[in-house]
Amino acid sequence: MNDIATMVMEESPATRAYDAASAWLARFEAALTAGDTAGLAVLFAEESHYRDMLAFSWTIRPSQGPSAIAAFLTSAQKTIGAHGFALADGRTPPRVVRRLGVEVNEAIFRFETATGRGYGVVRLPTANPGQAWVMMTSLDELNGHEDRTGPRRPSGDAYSRNFGGLNWLDQRNKARGFEDRDPEVLVIGGGQNGLAVAACLGQLGIDTLVVDKYPRIGDNWRVRYHSLALHNQIQVNHLPYMPFPPTWPKYIPKDMLGDWLEMYAKAMELNCWSETEFLGGSYDDVTGRWTARLRTADGDERVMHPKHLILSNGTNGIAHMPDLPGLKDFAGDMFHSHGFKSGAPWHGKKALVLGTGNSGHDVAQDLHSHGVDTTIIQRGSTTVVSIEPSAKMNYALYEEGPPLEDCDLIGTATTYPLMIRGYQAGVKRMVEADKDMIAGLQSIGYKWDIGEDDTGHQMKYRRRCGGYYLDAGCAQLLIDGEIGLLQFDTIERFVPEGALLKDGTVQKADLLVLATGYHTQQEMVRRLLGDETAERVGQVWGIDDQGEMANMWKRTRQPGLWFMGGGLTQSRIYSRYVALQIKAIELGYIPAALPA
Repeated sequence: MNDIATMVMEESPATRAYDAASAWLARFEAALTAGDTAGLAVLFAEESHYRDMLAFSWTIRPSQGPSAIAAFLTSAQKTIGAHGFALADGRTPPRVVRRLGVEVNEAIFRFETATGRGYGVVRLPTANPGQAWVMMTSLDELNGHEDRTGPRRPSGDAYSRNFGGLNWLDQRNKARGFEDRDPEVLVIGGGQNGLAVAACLGQLGIDTLVVDKYPRIGDNWRVRYHSLALHNQIQVNHLPYMPFPPTWPKYIPKDMLGDWLEMYAKAMELNCWSETEFLGGSYDDVTGRWTARLRTADGDERVMHPKHLILSNGTNGIAHMPDLPGLKDFAGDMFHSHGFKSGAPWHGKKALVLGTGNSGHDVAQDLHSHGVDTTIIQRGSTTVVSIEPSAKMNYALYEEGPPLEDCDLIGTATTYPLMIRGYQAGVKRMVEADKDMIAGLQSIGYKWDIGEDDTGHQMKYRRRCGGYYLDAGCAQLLIDGEIGLLQFDTIERFVPEGALLKDGTVQKADLLVLATGYHTQQEMVRRLLGDETAERVGQVWGIDDQGEMANMWKRTRQPGLWFMGGGLTQSRIYSRYVALQIKAIELGYIPAALPA
């Protein structure tokens, strides 16, 4: 009987997590509203990490250590006026989980500010639940400008049964035409990033136009090589407001995704102009507007004056064509991997593929599948990772059970130092899982690496968007000798017949595919908006001095210039933050440019 009584009285881990988080939030709000910096500091562990997503800083801002975190919060609170901190109803309840080997009480909370409402995440180590190890605050909506979804959805009165007036299609055609107005926001690029941010802007009532150079929305995926499919699973790739159907495959083929993007643009009532090229633009500091030149589908030039310009034309915008000895002398077919469609036209011929990133391996595998005698040229060491099980490990959070929006929130709490530790821990498991493949590649002289500071392919993606391969089968073809391997440092120069090696032999080829990467985003800015703007903005993509992605998804030093880039997961998460910042600027809450 005594044992039963003890069991009844003992709290469950979930209850303890609930109680710990509730008590901590109460103490946190009391210290915050009192402006008690010292009182706030003691609520954070000696090693503590905080990331703010607009709520306190109107940008994406990390802090480390109790003193720095407390000082920032108390200073920001004077204007932000945050209050009402409590566990969030309807979200994943507090639970005990392990993060980076630390057992924590993890909880999602809600709060309000002077201008809106938000959610956050706190992690309290079970060994010391009175001090936070990790905290994140995220602005979710602005007062009076909430998403027009669910109970707030439009009534349809403006066009439903509008006898004698404009119906829905008439109004959509008028909105898309922009014959009598300029958009407030011009989005360059109609891929997943451009469409996602346009959808979020539309929900905030911001007049937006998306332009894309291809004939149809979704063609940025359709035109890519024949065999392409996404390398991560469907559950992490949904777009805002419209998840993929539950019947769809785990790995989405590129044409399927292209069709979805086209349908998404229509369903979300996005204003899109296809076959429209952005020729360039300049910013007027006096009017606070851009002069943007567009070449439309009919060949005419249209000049628009939006307040905001969002470059969403990919982290890989302009193909890099290297200047290598003798390359111009090559007499066969030669083009960048960006233009590769299928290996079928070269059946029975010989091909060289220069580059060992994702594109290089996939192009080589496609050529091989069409009966092309294919050799890959490796210029530098490459991180090769199996798609399953290894690459899939990075998305383990999305298989824990919480809904997508909660996983996005929990994942967003990760700061740079924690991200590094997480990838290092994951890479150890990946290397063990892939040890046979790695050994096989190294046995044929393939240069394999674990990534800078042992963080694998994910940090290579974030730092330079290249240098890795998610294995879709090419690794084994290389190991088995089905696809050849040639090290670039054995090549003297290219010649009309192929590659002249330093030993005097010639590696003959009818085709040379240059999988040699892309110019930086800053170079794209230079070409489209000029040297002055490019220098003012600086680095785009890669890691900045705070450990965040440089100039991505937030205000830049150039007023009215924004960057949306990354995979589908990033487009879903960060499109909302870009839209909220633009709305805050239009409401006069914050200036158009990031303060110096």
